[in-house]
Amino acid sequence: MSLSTALIADDEPLLREHLQSHLARLWPELRVVAQARNGREAVELFEREQPDVVFLDVHMPGLNGIEAARLIARRAMTVFVTAYEQYAVQAFDQGAIDYLVKPFEEMRLADTVQRLKQRLAGAGAAPPGDGSEAGDRMDAVLERLAAQLRQQAGGRPWLQWIKASVGTSVRLIPVEQVVYLRSDEKYTLVVWEGGEALIRKPIRELIDELDPESFAQVHRSVIVNLHHVAQVTRGANETADVHLKGRTETLPVSRSYLHLFRQM
Repeated sequence: MSLSTALIADDEPLLREHLQSHLARLWPELRVVAQARNGREAVELFEREQPDVVFLDVHMPGLNGIEAARLIARRAMTVFVTAYEQYAVQAFDQGAIDYLVKPFEEMRLADTVQRLKQRLAGAGAAPPGDGSEAGDRMDAVLERLAAQLRQQAGGRPWLQWIKASVGTSVRLIPVEQVVYLRSDEKYTLVVWEGGEALIRKPIRELIDELDPESFAQVHRSVIVNLHHVAQVTRGANETADVHLKGRTETLPVSRSYLHLFRQM
């Protein structure tokens, strides 16, 4: 039987090591294949390693654990790790595999390990969010929790302007005019209603500064303004293409982000 694999995401290194050491004693057959420092890194490492289990701290900088879970929990079993029990309880009640409240006790982790083992041993067991009614409920709960966390972050203002060099001048581009952004090696291509420009700021930083009600990351290298989306067409292997209003180019949607357009 193949060994099970896991990913641990927490912005505190000591807590990541603490959890990994406890898991090594309680579940020696489990191989921790990666550790992430934030939600964005957790999603990237999940795509690369495809672990069976993901331990996600709820409160992480940038992309928090709840938002990361919306992207990866449909393809792995998720355990939320949080100092705030109310978030985990709501998600757990709706179908998340389990949660741990920091500082967790080894006995509580042992219970979680047993549940994970039973789930992994179940023939054909599907993780929460697999397209079933229970999965849809889980997605709705995660969306609500993610909104709560954003509000509690202090209501910081979202990015209003993007400063870009256009020829010999510097242009201030209103974000509502931005159609999409695409990673281009060391730069990010900004496509707006009046043209195109390159900026040095990477995609992973921009997505945390843009209003999630208007902008969505649809691929590891693409952010799109949802107000400029005309339609989304499904493709093979759980991918899709975004068609833009009044433009001929299309944008790729990777399977990690396909759930964003489930209702379209």
